[in-house]
Amino acid sequence: MQNVHRLNQLSGHKVTIEATATADAVYSTRSQIEFTANNAKLKPSGKPLASSFKISGFGVPMVYRGDKVIVSGKLFPMRGSNQGRIAYAQLERLGGSSSAINNLTRKFDAGMQSALPEPLASFGLGLLIGQRSNLPADITAALTAVGLVHIVAVSGYNLTIIVRAVGRLKLGSKYQKLAASLALIAAFVLVTGFSASIVRAALVSVLSLLAWYYGRHIKPMVLISFAAALTGLWNPFYVWGDLSWYLSFLAFFGVLVIAPVIAARFFKNQPKLLTMVLLETLSAELMTLPLILMTFSQLSVVALIANVLVVPLVPMAMLLSAVAGAAGALAPQFAGWLALPARLLLTYMLDIVHMLSNIPSVLIHRSINIAYMLGLYGLVLAIILVTYRKLPKKKELFTDETAASFQ
Repeated sequence: MQNVHRLNQLSGHKVTIEATATADAVYSTRSQIEFTANNAKLKPSGKPLASSFKISGFGVPMVYRGDKVIVSGKLFPMRGSNQGRIAYAQLERLGGSSSAINNLTRKFDAGMQSALPEPLASFGLGLLIGQRSNLPADITAALTAVGLVHIVAVSGYNLTIIVRAVGRLKLGSKYQKLAASLALIAAFVLVTGFSASIVRAALVSVLSLLAWYYGRHIKPMVLISFAAALTGLWNPFYVWGDLSWYLSFLAFFGVLVIAPVIAARFFKNQPKLLTMVLLETLSAELMTLPLILMTFSQLSVVALIANVLVVPLVPMAMLLSAVAGAAGALAPQFAGWLALPARLLLTYMLDIVHMLSNIPSVLIHRSINIAYMLGLYGLVLAIILVTYRKLPKKKELFTDETAASFQ
């Protein structure tokens, strides 16, 4: 609250801050470059501003993740993942980052751009690491219209797919699987940045993996509550107004609680992997829909069809996109051939998105208030609770999303 009060005191005033870029800049409106930054210090006093900023301005040709920058302009508070906004700022780049992770990420981005044409390259990066800043506006709008924007967002879904893939590898021991998974989680967090959803997913994955390794089981509600408490303690701004943080935990509840109940109610045996992925996706959408309606006042009428046609292909698309990016970075002379499978699959996925988004009235604009939203959540929870009480085997019902892939 003190940090928020300090930002409010600076609202509308011209300030100069020194900050560290947390993302590569993209060109925004009126030829400005736009990026996010944190670790800000107010100049010349050097007082820290504990928040994340969205910055756009002029003065340098490019800003990369990890760069130190001086930003001068009017500051306005925001709500959400960024707590402050400075537009039309004067920018000065103090120095670049020597991080090996940042250099590797840029090289991989360049490899993807050389191996695949646009917008396939940006779409592939969105699937892999949630980088959608370079996606054309029409594709972002189409993905939103059909309820598929979550596949190109920085989320735990990407991380879950990666960890599950490790679980299916024929490694020699539990320790090797654990070590490989933890290494991948750390690398993924470093590459994508410490967003709310990724921090949540990483924390949940690590806790689940440790429980699996030591032969223990964590109840879903304990896991959700503990992860929410730790991430909120690490960055209170998540709780203060980060919509993605709330959507992340609502989707998490759908995956870990609602999907297993539905599977146990309508399937005699454990559903196959593809069926379970669809159930988890639909359960996550069910839990996030009331909050999305209240916030954005829109509902896609083809979201169910779009998710059935596209979501099961995301793991394969991630793998093929990774091959394409690596080929472009390491073997550019063969990149065209090695990237051909990714090109075909990504083209199909975008064709489905464009076809469904062109359906008339694909978005229903409907606004609900907070009381109606809470009523919808209460109805869903009541139905799930009644269904759960009628199930015969309750103790064996829930398995966490990460550890289950190793069993």
